[in-house]
Amino acid sequence: MTSPVLNVSGLKIHFSSGEGVIRAVDGIDLVVNENETVALVGESGCGKSLTSLALARLVSGPGLSITGRIQVAGSDILGLSEPELRKLRGATLAYIFQDPTAALNPVKRVGDQIAEVIRRHRKVANVNDEVIRLMKLVGLPNPETRRRAYPHQFSGGMQQRVMIAMALACHPRLLVADEPTTALDVTIQAQIFNLLNDLQSELKMAVLLITHNLGLVARNASRVYVMYAGRVMEAGPVMSVLKSPAHPYTKGLLAAVPRLNKPVDRMVGIDGTVPHPARLPPGCRFNPRCPMAGELCRSAEPGLERVEEGHDVRCHYWKQVR
Repeated sequence: MTSPVLNVSGLKIHFSSGEGVIRAVDGIDLVVNENETVALVGESGCGKSLTSLALARLVSGPGLSITGRIQVAGSDILGLSEPELRKLRGATLAYIFQDPTAALNPVKRVGDQIAEVIRRHRKVANVNDEVIRLMKLVGLPNPETRRRAYPHQFSGGMQQRVMIAMALACHPRLLVADEPTTALDVTIQAQIFNLLNDLQSELKMAVLLITHNLGLVARNASRVYVMYAGRVMEAGPVMSVLKSPAHPYTKGLLAAVPRLNKPVDRMVGIDGTVPHPARLPPGCRFNPRCPMAGELCRSAEPGLERVEEGHDVRCHYWKQVR
């Protein structure tokens, strides 16, 4: 049995502010194994992207406090020096960010941006040949010519492929894909994920997929963590969680997904909004929006309980939900 590529335990990301302590991420556990895709899902503001950035200590801000344990390929991230982190970023741990237009440097040719990653972390006989190989690998046409183009000369899907080439340039052990197909049409989405799945099988990468799209989760991940207000509310195998959710929040997210075989007059949503992390409600954090909330939910925060093997939930009344 190999150790997990990513092992997060009791991670807390807090900020000090004039309103008090902002508990953006408040004690989560997360495990991703080799050659496995794990999804982290939830509404905007739940803490999933902040969690992903903390894996390489890319979080900054006034009064920042990061505690707990983050291990990536055996390295204790919170204990590394800045030079040690620079060696790890892009090599052992790589990212595909949400918006390639913002992530790519607009005044540098795409081939030079890919080459920069290679020169930073690898020794190869011919960097230009390696850039061309990577561009071919991710399905970019005419790489010998297109490597000299600028990001604005590429479509959104092609820009995302450039980002993937940069992320895979050093054969990372862990790839963090933060909304990797945002704003792309469904055909390009499918192409991007087919490419990622093929490359994962080839390189044996661990992949952490950050998304709010449950359809992508169902098609591409083996396990899923559902986050809300800085907490993991439910976690388990994808089919177990999506087919038989044990938390009202997970059930609400699934109900909000439109279905082609069930026409409706009005989309279903979850009433209310995600609470401000400096003004979290007492008891269960979801109780102000939960249709099943009772007095116990408003007075005591539930701990994680085992639903079945590998499937955990944070809810007092999960048996009634199922």
